[in-house]
Amino acid sequence: MTTPLTETHPKPLPEGSLLAAIDIGSNSFHLILAKVEHGEMRPVETLAEKVQLGAGLSNGVLSQEAIERGLDCLSRFAQVLASVEPSKIRAVGTNALRVARNRRDFTWPASRILGAEIDVVYGAEEARLVYLGVAHTLADDAHSRLVVDIGGGSTEFIVGQRFEPQHLESLQMGCVSYSNQFFKKGKITNNCF
Repeated sequence: MTTPLTETHPKPLPEGSLLAAIDIGSNSFHLILAKVEHGEMRPVETLAEKVQLGAGLSNGVLSQEAIERGLDCLSRFAQVLASVEPSKIRAVGTNALRVARNRRDFTWPASRILGAEIDVVYGAEEARLVYLGVAHTLADDAHSRLVVDIGGGSTEFIVGQRFEPQHLESLQMGCVSYSNQFFKKGKITNNCF
């Protein structure tokens, strides 16, 4: 028995549809708004802000200041998202939200601001999404690729071919978490090593 094409491939979106993706990272937040034109997604607007959500993480708890910085950023993003259907918004939280015991103090109000749920993903899913994002910006060839994403709270290593990640690894080492751990005063000195 064969599976109908409609079950394995989603129905194409209508021309002019708006889609949005939000990356809620440990260091920065990113928004990309795209429009379907001639069967392809074309970026309409991109925004990025250095929020340093992970810098407000201490003993597994996000500080109120970090939460407020994040919510303020998402409020600005929400202004851009006003014309996007909530079902067409994907918001993904990464390492800082993965490890924060009080993540709901952020995700609940963030979901209300955006009108969409915040999907806090495991490291392997973060790595998969990173790989797919990179693969779709490169030429489609059969060579193996190594993609490395150094984030604020974690670093992902992915090896794949074309649009298929084959080996995924997410390590608990990022620029914000390591700065906080080894360079507490924000300065790199000999004493820190």
